[in-house]
Amino acid sequence: MSDRQVIHLKNNPGWQNSAMFYQIYPIGFCGAPYENDGRPQSRIRKVIDWVEHLKKLNTGAVYFSPVFESDTHGYDTRDFRKIDTRLGSNEDFAEVCNALHEAGIRVVLDGVFNHVGRGFWAFQDVLKNRESSPYRDWFHINFGGNSNYNDGLWYEGWEGHYELVKLNLQNPAVVDHILECVGGWRDEFAIDGLRLDVAYLLDENFMRRLHQYTKGQDPGFFLLGEMIHGDYKRIMNPEMLDSVTNYECYKGLYSSFNDKNMFEIAHSLNRQFGSENWCLYRGEHLLCFADNHDVSRIHTLLRDKEQIKGLYALLYCMPGIPCLYYGSEWGADGDKHDGDPALRPCFQEPVENGLTEFIGELSRIKLQSKALSEGSYKNETILNKQIAIRRECGDETVLAAINADGSGFNINVDYHGPATDLMTGESRELNGCIELLPYGVKIYRLGPPKEGDKAPKAETVTVSVPAPEVKAEPAPETKPQPEVKPEPKPAPGTLTLTPTDIPLRYKSQDGTDYFSIPCDDPALEKFLRALTGK
Repeated sequence: MSDRQVIHLKNNPGWQNSAMFYQIYPIGFCGAPYENDGRPQSRIRKVIDWVEHLKKLNTGAVYFSPVFESDTHGYDTRDFRKIDTRLGSNEDFAEVCNALHEAGIRVVLDGVFNHVGRGFWAFQDVLKNRESSPYRDWFHINFGGNSNYNDGLWYEGWEGHYELVKLNLQNPAVVDHILECVGGWRDEFAIDGLRLDVAYLLDENFMRRLHQYTKGQDPGFFLLGEMIHGDYKRIMNPEMLDSVTNYECYKGLYSSFNDKNMFEIAHSLNRQFGSENWCLYRGEHLLCFADNHDVSRIHTLLRDKEQIKGLYALLYCMPGIPCLYYGSEWGADGDKHDGDPALRPCFQEPVENGLTEFIGELSRIKLQSKALSEGSYKNETILNKQIAIRRECGDETVLAAINADGSGFNINVDYHGPATDLMTGESRELNGCIELLPYGVKIYRLGPPKEGDKAPKAETVTVSVPAPEVKAEPAPETKPQPEVKPEPKPAPGTLTLTPTDIPLRYKSQDGTDYFSIPCDDPALEKFLRALTGK
């Protein structure tokens, strides 16, 4: 370590509930070789160059997949105390953590405590010294058997993968070593939380010990667990973990859009967060995601790519902690069928396009909305291709409506009154429905505008008015004139203006559409009245 001070952020318990997470898989992100070649190279500092991009996305925390010395992909750890040689030194990573903390972005590390790699120093001692090794009880070993590697002993691997050696978490010496390492990460890198790999397999007493140790040092230390199925509350409770990964809604998100069946995701969300007494996770904040390092990228999964903004809008407006996977914010592709490396590429620099800007706006809206961060959940309206959801907290109510179809649609909602479009800042009246463009998204806060609302953008609008009936009259005789090239004329009934206020549309008694345009120009007013007959 250098003499530079380590920057610790103040972590109030629950800080993660209003934070946007961003996942980086460091070995892929940094372009490191898959096999650990033992050649030190300071690649991890690349993250510092992405801090401004992370700020534009309103990132609250970066979750790093494994950063510690490993055999290959990071989940086969060699040493919990040392940053992977392919990424750089401990001092390099401390500089990265300081840069993130200076930007107000917290750091969450992958805690891979269920298993280690064959190169793990204690397992290597067992292979060398067998029964006389002081670490023989750190693993589940039978010296009378053999392994796929012909070690002359058998050991338990993770789900049959013998390159991943299962740790004996019921051995106090193993737990003490892990807690000592976690304490070192807090001292050296000022980490703010851990994501526990395969938490569904971890010894529950170990998770209780980890909870007591980390919360004793920092009550706001965040503990997240990887959970794929089953009852999330088995490990997400006051004695163990703060949150788990929401794989149920991950699946519901992409398949609802692909099948144009919003009833699937609506069922999952109500099952988890609805108002009925039987709903499972009301008041909990699960980590929600559209993709990660283990699954195909969402842009690849979606059959209709135009739906991607609507999918992200639902991800950010539903209950939970949204987590972006690096590169997906601009629509990067990656197919699980092409192998894990296809999901974990190296991008030289971030791409900022329309999707990136849209997701940054969603982050801003969620951060500024107590209803979206903390509020109750209700399925307002569910159709095959459209969905509207209601979030409420105290005196704030938000309606989010999403159209997964290529045709415009007006979706009915149970509200009549003023509302503010949280994307544009525009105020308007909702009269029992929300107008959605093709693949459109609307997020409204119900009630009159509030001080500090985002101001609407001034824009040029095209106003169409009905053309008046004109009786044909005989053309007067004209004298021959020099030929003049005609000027291009606008289409009949179309007038392009840049008003200072938003035009108001109304209907006459016979049902004809008209526009009222605030205007201080008498000549323009006379012209419009002549056209409309008003």
